[in-house]
Amino acid sequence: MGQKVHPGGFRVGVIHDWKSNWWTGKQEFSAYLLEDVSIRRHILDKLSHAGLSDILIRKDKQRITVDIFTARPGIVIGKSGVEVDALRRELHAITKKNVHININEIKRPELDAKLVAQSIAEQLENRVSFRRAMKRSLASAMRSGAQGIKITAAGRLGGGEMSRREMYSEGRVPLHTIRADIDYGLAEARTTFGAIGVKVWINKGEIMPEGYEGAGGRDARLGDQDQARRRRGASAEGLGASREGRGRGVDREGLGIVPRRRRGQRPGGRPGQRPRRDAQAQAPVEPTPETETQPVEPETQAPEVAPETQSPEATSEPTPESGGES
Repeated sequence: MGQKVHPGGFRVGVIHDWKSNWWTGKQEFSAYLLEDVSIRRHILDKLSHAGLSDILIRKDKQRITVDIFTARPGIVIGKSGVEVDALRRELHAITKKNVHININEIKRPELDAKLVAQSIAEQLENRVSFRRAMKRSLASAMRSGAQGIKITAAGRLGGGEMSRREMYSEGRVPLHTIRADIDYGLAEARTTFGAIGVKVWINKGEIMPEGYEGAGGRDARLGDQDQARRRRGASAEGLGASREGRGRGVDREGLGIVPRRRRGQRPGGRPGQRPRRDAQAQAPVEPTPETETQPVEPETQAPEVAPETQSPEATSEPTPESGGES
């Protein structure tokens, strides 16, 4: 579904809102819908050179509010608001209702898919190389902070005899992830060789529900959360727990099952393999029953005093023979 349907319609009601907001009964529904179509068509025909990106319409019983998003608000407004007043009168003549127009400026047109597609189409009409135009748009979008961008161009590219399709992308553009804010734009370049269609997808990040805080905080991206989850290793509800329940070895840090040790096999080697000398030196001595029952006498016992090493006090004592002589 994510690869086939319009990315905006696929996310309506989840992270995006409708572009026309009004309610009516069944009898008036068709008239309201045709009124929306005529308003959008008239604005696009009149302001096609003003870099229009989006048009939002809100309707009451006797009032219509139109929000116009453009990269060149000065062209739409005109000198002292002359162009806006003329547009308001024309829409009033079409709808027979009071019309209120709001002009909104797009601060970063490099991140608007519709404007990027229009820019590439204009360059193709001016005989600019399609590869140069597409790669330039890729670089400017990523420099402006986009998470990912994908651009496709189809038609007689470069004036070739057979039409073909070429695509350039950078970053990640998860079309099937509904929480990913994917902006989509389509434009058509009418060249001397024929029509060339340009499609642009721009990933502006992820829109999380309110109160959600992921592994890396509120604004963490999905890739960062996945990496943090992998760094934590096997959790209680992961693959290691299911393998432990079956009585098999423990999955240590997601590196696989630890094989069972066979009888007679030394730790860290094949059956019958002699351990290395450094391993023998580092291995701690396990106490045996003999060492537990019989205490080991310390090797640093005081040696017995030999007759030759007697203290001077013992030698100074008078002997019976010397006492008799005195």
